[in-house]
Amino acid sequence: MTARIPPIQCLLTFEALARLRSVTQAAEELCVTPSAVSHRVRQLEQILGTKLFGRSDFSLTTEGSEYLAHVREGLSILERFPGRNAAQGKRKLRVAVTPTFARSMLMPRLRAFTDAYPEIDLTLQVSIPLLDVVAEDADLMIRFGSGRYADVEHLCLMTDEVTPLASPAFVREYGPFDTPQELLAARLIRSPLEPWRTWFLAHGVDAGEPTDGSTFNDIGLMCDAAAQGLGVALVRLKLGAPWLENGTLVRLSERNVPSPHAHYLCWRTGTMDRWECAAFADWLRKSLA
Repeated sequence: MTARIPPIQCLLTFEALARLRSVTQAAEELCVTPSAVSHRVRQLEQILGTKLFGRSDFSLTTEGSEYLAHVREGLSILERFPGRNAAQGKRKLRVAVTPTFARSMLMPRLRAFTDAYPEIDLTLQVSIPLLDVVAEDADLMIRFGSGRYADVEHLCLMTDEVTPLASPAFVREYGPFDTPQELLAARLIRSPLEPWRTWFLAHGVDAGEPTDGSTFNDIGLMCDAAAQGLGVALVRLKLGAPWLENGTLVRLSERNVPSPHAHYLCWRTGTMDRWECAAFADWLRKSLA
């Protein structure tokens, strides 16, 4: 078993080079020669049988990025000494997350994260970044939008499809809604998060956004409103799953239309140097895959 564990100096060198992205700076930090840094990284890549750095700027390969999270986790554990108060070793991680994503996607999976990473104290903060309601001090941010974010690094976590949903009682009283024209005449619940124009254009109708009806800036509240019979909501299927599963909302159409928006994990440059941030990002990406 021990033969499969790379030498600790190789792991320390890999972590330093990934963080500093400079052989010279890594060598200075580790008090070794630049050639020793290069040799240790090559040795580690030979042991693992994979390339860790992709280009001359020392950007990580996909395998390198995944391994870095494990290395930082292991080094953090080794930094703890016997007898030290366990609370002192806790790593703080603050994640800003959109409300319905938190309820429908994150909370059902969160126990798996806390079980896997008991050394991380996780704080969730609500944000609605499409409307500029953001948590400024968050380490990681889950944004819902177009993905055109010039201020942060980001990766796409989850795309989705939309379809109209309403309460069974609403459908019985006002339905059926078999055509786009029948739906246009219905009471439509509005939200800047999910434009109705997406649905109607996919059906060949350039109707524009409805100007009447209740408006909500949270998808969960919009689903609750539709479940109470306030009208028809255009809902992302993954986020609307809890309401569909408990029967408070039903589909009006068998067709799904791709949403123009998606959920993105965003972070400021340098954030992923902290292993707890890299660990959460890797866990979330895999759990939603």
